[in-house]
Amino acid sequence: MAHVTSPALTVGFDLDMTLIDSRPGIQACYQALSARTGTYIDCDLAVTRLGPPLEDELVNWFPAEDVAAVADVYREMYPTYAITGTFAMPGAREAVAAVRASGGSAVVVTAKWEPNAKLHLEHLRIDADAVIGNLWAEQKAEALREHGASVYVGDHTGDVRGAHTADAYSVAVATGPCDAAELRAAGADVVLADLTEFPAWLEEYRR
Repeated sequence: MAHVTSPALTVGFDLDMTLIDSRPGIQACYQALSARTGTYIDCDLAVTRLGPPLEDELVNWFPAEDVAAVADVYREMYPTYAITGTFAMPGAREAVAAVRASGGSAVVVTAKWEPNAKLHLEHLRIDADAVIGNLWAEQKAEALREHGASVYVGDHTGDVRGAHTADAYSVAVATGPCDAAELRAAGADVVLADLTEFPAWLEEYRR
């Protein structure tokens, strides 16, 4: 009997709190933004709710009419304060490597501003095949469909919605602001403790 190879798989990954622990870097950037603007920001609180777009957080601290301009300032400051203070999540490099070793493609789809997302991956040597930024929740389906992703891995209920909108299998990791129960309730197809469990899951899934 001839050996049948599995078709190439494209897996999408979220960035913040899925592939990278950006809390220390983002906290440092918020502290610098607070000092620069003279506006109080509860930086400890802000880093507990990463995932949604930056503007969703800034509106808690700045008048709505100033948010767009402040977001531009934050993104400009970000490479100075946030890149070197950010770490790869446990199993992140191995998860991406497992996809590529299987002959598949790994694409990062994130709400983060794309140039800064790319800086993180370059600094941490996480080798994705593509990086698409500025997409949140259901919007992520645009990039997932464009790249033919049939699996999307994320830490937030918004990532679950993005996967389902793209008709992709939702793999959730309980490493961000949403716990395993929330992720299951949102409809995640599988919930892993963290990405160290992903290579074994992927091997089983591909069977």
